[in-house]
Amino acid sequence: MARAHLPGAAMAAAGHELYGPIAQPPGTALVIGQVGQSLDGRIATLAGDAQNISGRDGLVHLHRLRALVDAVIVGAKTAVHDNPQLNVRHAKGPNPARVLIDPRGRIPDDRRLFHDDGARRIVIQAVDRPRPEGVEVIRLGLDGDIIAPHRIVAALAALGLTRLLVEGGATTLGHFCSANLIDRLHIAVAPLIIGAGPTGLALPPVDALDDCVRPTVTAYDLGSDVVFDCVFRPRERYTMVAE
Repeated sequence: MARAHLPGAAMAAAGHELYGPIAQPPGTALVIGQVGQSLDGRIATLAGDAQNISGRDGLVHLHRLRALVDAVIVGAKTAVHDNPQLNVRHAKGPNPARVLIDPRGRIPDDRRLFHDDGARRIVIQAVDRPRPEGVEVIRLGLDGDIIAPHRIVAALAALGLTRLLVEGGATTLGHFCSANLIDRLHIAVAPLIIGAGPTGLALPPVDALDDCVRPTVTAYDLGSDVVFDCVFRPRERYTMVAE
């Protein structure tokens, strides 16, 4: 990817602008969304290959976000298809708590996010199902087919986890967007075109462009990837429930 090379001072200033709003003191209420995608908005191929979409710098960015939050959240489909570790390996910093939203308790206990590495492991579910020793279980009721995101945020806050990173998948992130809970959305775009496959954000359709959400956006060239830092204000957030 061709890119401009900024002087060191400019790079440091850009890094402060990108990560400063996230590096907040404990107890700060903050919900970040993160998507890593191709130029055409795909996060995997139709066959399900999602490995190495993000370049090296995109991965470092993601792991920096993990190191700056109290907890990272994923939905059941992401746990099944990606089997993520959700720890910090490509940056310096502590591992966040790992939170799985598994309303019906269907995700097997052999997923990597359950591995005991010293970080908190939490499952949010609507059913009475035991989990491995050391895994905390938060049981919340269903609102229709989902556990309402605002209930999830409140339950995690009660555990002292207020700085949250919603990492996927598209439906889970869409639910948090639709519930007006996302403060910032980072979309990391890698220089490849997949052509077909799932997208990173699932939201209700709009009929007119005037109804589209238009966040305040700043683009940061990280090297292998470009990150779009989208800042939402209350009137720019979705109020519908994502499908």
